[in-house]
Amino acid sequence: MTTQTSKRPHDRLPTEVTSFVGRRHEVAEAKRMLSHSRIVTFTGPGGVGKTRLALRIAADVRRAFPDGVWLVELAALEDPGMLCQTVAEALEIRNQSSRPCSDVLADHLRDRQALLVLDNCEHLLQECAVLVEKLARATADLRILATSRQALGVAGEQTLAVPAMSLPDMDGAVLPLETLTQLDAVRLFAERASAVVPGFAVTEANHETVERICRTLDGIPLALELAAVRLRALSLDQLLDRLDDRFRLLTAGSRAVLPRHRTLRALIDWSYGLCTEQERLLWARVSVFAGSLDLEAAEEVCSGDGIAREDVLNLVIGLVDKSILIPDEHGPAMRYRVLDTIRQYGRERLEETGQEDALRRRHRDYYRDLAAEADRLLFGPDQVAWFTRLQHEHANLRTALEHSFGQGETRTGLEMATDLLYHWTTGYYVSEGRGWLEKGLAAETEPNPTRARALWCASWLAIIQTEIAAADDMLVEARAIGERLELAQVLAYAALFSGMVAMCREAPAEAIALYEEGVRRAHEIGDPVAEALARNRLTLARSVVGDSDAAIAEGERCVALCDAYGEQWHRAYALTALGVEHWRRGDDARAAELAGESLRFNRSLDDMLGAGLNIEVLCWIAAGQEQYERAGRLRGVLGRIWESLGTALSSYAYLTPYREESEERARQGLGETGYRAAVRRGARLTYEEGVAYALGETPEEERAERPADASPLTPRETEIAQLVAQGMSNKEIAATLVIAQRTAEGHIEHILSKLGFSSRAQIAVWVRERDHVAGDPPRE
Repeated sequence: MTTQTSKRPHDRLPTEVTSFVGRRHEVAEAKRMLSHSRIVTFTGPGGVGKTRLALRIAADVRRAFPDGVWLVELAALEDPGMLCQTVAEALEIRNQSSRPCSDVLADHLRDRQALLVLDNCEHLLQECAVLVEKLARATADLRILATSRQALGVAGEQTLAVPAMSLPDMDGAVLPLETLTQLDAVRLFAERASAVVPGFAVTEANHETVERICRTLDGIPLALELAAVRLRALSLDQLLDRLDDRFRLLTAGSRAVLPRHRTLRALIDWSYGLCTEQERLLWARVSVFAGSLDLEAAEEVCSGDGIAREDVLNLVIGLVDKSILIPDEHGPAMRYRVLDTIRQYGRERLEETGQEDALRRRHRDYYRDLAAEADRLLFGPDQVAWFTRLQHEHANLRTALEHSFGQGETRTGLEMATDLLYHWTTGYYVSEGRGWLEKGLAAETEPNPTRARALWCASWLAIIQTEIAAADDMLVEARAIGERLELAQVLAYAALFSGMVAMCREAPAEAIALYEEGVRRAHEIGDPVAEALARNRLTLARSVVGDSDAAIAEGERCVALCDAYGEQWHRAYALTALGVEHWRRGDDARAAELAGESLRFNRSLDDMLGAGLNIEVLCWIAAGQEQYERAGRLRGVLGRIWESLGTALSSYAYLTPYREESEERARQGLGETGYRAAVRRGARLTYEEGVAYALGETPEEERAERPADASPLTPRETEIAQLVAQGMSNKEIAATLVIAQRTAEGHIEHILSKLGFSSRAQIAVWVRERDHVAGDPPRE
């Protein structure tokens, strides 16, 4: 996350590590279903390839969804109550309001032409069904593609049963080599085998053995891939012999009634049997992790009682070699994923050892300590690395919190949720963080330091969600506990956040006094985090009341404090506050410089609220300099940002008058029609493109000058015109682009109207003439 790339939203799919093999019929049928139904579910047993097929379909149709193709991975999610939050995170919606998550999600998707892929729904079937039905009812152009071991059972759902890559029944006859090598199961096995045995190929000499292996494994993709890995140590004949021995009881009788999941289970049993004793133990132990893990976590949680810490690395390498752990590179440290089928198998084995409770506790303790360490090191040069690490570990942090509260260890859970305050505020997790804190506060009612600290932490999240009365109540109690127990840190933060409450209530003089108290108390106890936050807000408060020199001085003190510690996040917000005041003083150049520097950092951290504040300042500057088109576009960019956050300006609502003034200037400068058009152009940009535009890094589609003979058609209309030129019917165009036929017909009517034509033949000629002028090759 330290580097931000300008990816369009439909590029949020994982990169394919291995080639996609076969499935031509399923791919075609799935696309047909998506063109006619807004909800499509792939069903089938574990290991049959539902996820891989869904990802391929999503990649193939991404051009049909200008507002993005989004993958939501649910395998690691255990708490049904977190389903909507997980979907919102995947969609990069940072709901900072107190509205129900599902309402925010529905509003966000209401007018978007997007594809949502919900992967592994079976353990959250009821919750997924309710959410999918709500989203379908609230939107017009959203498509939902789900994978599950059983259908969701919602209105309008179409299901596609994903079969294994079975071979045709030849009644004992052997398939010719040429025929065999065209079959999906054989092609998949051969490709994966060639990855571990360079030069491997299906030949006249081995094709009978390959065919028997594929038949024995019933063409189950995961089974074929696991078996192919064994060719590192076994010949084809040895592999077949062991499969025959292992599966003899399972393959007896009619193949038509063979439960495929039993075959897969038997293969995993066999993979387990081929592991060393220590590798088996590590496999079982890593099953307590959610999402993924890194080597340090494996060493800390999984060592001991049969595994020496120094042996964990070699054991991880062994499980990677056996395709039990899947390498997943994130930044400087490698992470490891476990397929859900493999994880569930490991959990069963862990239960058999009687160590499950102990391992879950060790997992919880590790992530509790990780959260505490992150809190200690928050204000320093490694801050961004910690923010990034916590985001990668979010699923494990959630699992650790669930364990604490589930086991009745509520104080531990509350302390951990408190340590994660900045994880909640800088990521997608404001609502989730507040939920954990309030759950802990409801259970831990004793007026002690833990409760006091949790109260001021929860108050900040409430302020962000603009629930000011709730925040004030929590701060009153926190201050009372702090005074009773003489907790200097609690009193510093209570003063600071009470100042925020006062600003939200339009009482800046009261806020300034409280911020000054917060600065004084924080400085006395040597808490640079509280001091920086208080000085930052004090800068804005003094700016609002027109105390310009004091505002500049306070902001510069905040920057100096951050620089002394190598801290960047609070520094970026201080630059924003200074930018606001320099803009108020009429120094647009300095204001733009400060806002731009802050925006570049907030982009690297993916802090959407901070970026929104920066772009607000740049928008005000543009309007004041009569750059009305730019101001309108930036307002469109901001509309998308504030919509994603669920609230405009959040706890900075007192800046709204500046926003309204700039908006009115741009509207008068462009006229109502021109202003709305500029806003729409900005709203069409993705978040990354909008940030780039704000920084003067012109989006890709605006880099070239628009030619004099530019097409009057939109990109989608141009695409449809090209398909018309290829001779496609309306029905075929709809299926290709995964849209309704009536939608395709409407686009063609618009094309005819814009070009002044009366027939499809004229469209075809127009396309060919433009291609010829542009030097494009003729279309088939």
